[in-house]
Amino acid sequence: QVQLAESGGGLVQAGESLKLSCLASGKTWTIGGMAWYRQTPGKDRELVARITRGGVPREFGNFVKGRFTIRRDNTKNTVDLQMNNLTPEDTAVYSCSAQARGLDYWGQGTQVTVTT
Repeated sequence: QVQLAESGGGLVQAGESLKLSCLASGKTWTIGGMAWYRQTPGKDRELVARITRGGVPREFGNFVKGRFTIRRDNTKNTVDLQMNNLTPEDTAVYSCSAQARGLDYWGQGTQVTVTT
């Protein structure tokens, strides 16, 4: 079993930055790829960024456009999402996910709200 806990969400103004963190616990040595997703009411969940077990960023959502960075520290069991130049369209619940032994694990999510 793997548990994921996100932190770092909050309320910011457009143009500001925010860093989200995801802390994994449990059988962390089984975790392969990890990712951040986001979801707003009435819309499908969409990929924000994905990173390999070795810490190589692999995929970003089209809307990222170079504004976000994903980093992974396997010694601390964390995956961070640095978000810069946020816009109101980035308002969503951001969730961390991990793949481990063929299963997908999810955190509870953290709310990010960007005001004009």
